[in-house]
Amino acid sequence: MSKDDEKIEAASSPPDQPPILDARDWTSPDDPGNPRNFSLTRRIASTFAVTFFAFGSTFGASVYSPGIQDVVRQFHVSEELAILPLSMYTVGLALGPLIGSPLCETCGRKLVYLITGPLFALFTLGAGFSNNIAALVVCRFFAGFAAAPAIGNASATIIDYTAGRYRTVIMSFYFSIPIIGACSGPLVGGLVAQATNWRWTQWTIIFLLIAFYIPILFTRESYKKIILRRRAKKLGVPGPAEVARTWLQFVQHFLRTQLIRPVHMLFTEPIVTLVCIYNSFLFGLIYLFIVASPWVYETYYGFGITGQSLSFLGLIIGATIAPIPLIVLDHYLYQPRLKRFGGQSAPDEQFPAENRLFGALVASFVQPAALFGFAWTARRSIHWIVPMIFQAISMMTSIMIYAPCQLFMLDTYGPLYGASAAGAAMLTRYGVSAAFPLFALQLYRKLGVGWATSLLAFCSLAMAPIPWLFWRCGERLRGRTKYETSI
Repeated sequence: MSKDDEKIEAASSPPDQPPILDARDWTSPDDPGNPRNFSLTRRIASTFAVTFFAFGSTFGASVYSPGIQDVVRQFHVSEELAILPLSMYTVGLALGPLIGSPLCETCGRKLVYLITGPLFALFTLGAGFSNNIAALVVCRFFAGFAAAPAIGNASATIIDYTAGRYRTVIMSFYFSIPIIGACSGPLVGGLVAQATNWRWTQWTIIFLLIAFYIPILFTRESYKKIILRRRAKKLGVPGPAEVARTWLQFVQHFLRTQLIRPVHMLFTEPIVTLVCIYNSFLFGLIYLFIVASPWVYETYYGFGITGQSLSFLGLIIGATIAPIPLIVLDHYLYQPRLKRFGGQSAPDEQFPAENRLFGALVASFVQPAALFGFAWTARRSIHWIVPMIFQAISMMTSIMIYAPCQLFMLDTYGPLYGASAAGAAMLTRYGVSAAFPLFALQLYRKLGVGWATSLLAFCSLAMAPIPWLFWRCGERLRGRTKYETSI
């Protein structure tokens, strides 16, 4: 236990108050052990630390993509096989929470960061030293598997620090920054691969990971159960209830909460099903552009490797500005409605979750329009900045849909089943993201940028009514759920 933790626990029972008789919950709303009562500086610094650690995980997925042709030449494999390490890393991101989530509940959030960070680095090191495609695929898969808990854990850590009424502001930045990481990977990787070779795309991950891992060492544990458990042990008082399980019971509990329940919710809960389908498609678009965008600018504008890398600036800019409209909508629509609902003392969990959807309602039909714009302006007769602007708008609106829908689902199911719903979302999100790069180039080469992107735009248009369905029928959908909701 750190000295900071000991100070907080000692401060939990000031001299002018009765001694703590148990540690089953916070002593008061002002309990200094509650992460939401940490100093503003510590909360901001910790939020930045975990967010950029997640940035490193998504950056690691896409930075490999500019080295694909180099891998083809060095290992004498097909282009499809050389793309596989990109997809398998993403498969690892989908499956990693199966271990990260139970470990987080048992040992705390900080320990998960401390363990998985070095594992991520070791498997990335192995990928960089791989001498055949099989070794590269395996190492990239396990690198993604080790990187995944940083993404899921970061959102949970931020929620530990942030009351529900302020989550849109904080989570808007969180949802954007890892996506910026995925879009920045090809830009950095392209410049690195051009100057050296594909192996340096892996060394770049390690350098970045070290820089982002050091701040994690100075963060404080934020998981309530772990904090209270440590307090109880120090003071010798009852702590949070712990369920004693045999090994077999532990395995059964793991399968039920980490596998069966998320999959069951995915197929039986309309809210989870629709959010997962929509957000998975939006995430898949990112990884499709990672592979297809360089081809578009090379084929239609004759860009070299440097130009192809810089073409990702449109996507990066779109992801960077996405929090601005979300924060504006939160300030002018969500917060006034919350005040009218019950004032600042209104319990967040009783406020209808549909109020999270304003950003998605605004962006749902703009996003397919931006895809159509990109589809039919990417041609030699139109300046390259025009399709790049449409890509930026597409990325911005994708995040404006993704973030509110994710928050809507988490608010709907609350702390009890929200984690399982989030598990289903992460599994489908990265599962679809692994599949999209495998057919991206074939799709664009066969249909051309116009019809290939139009096909994606039609799919996006078909899903655009989903947030509006939630807005109109959210209460009825919650009433039909088989799981307890927060309202």
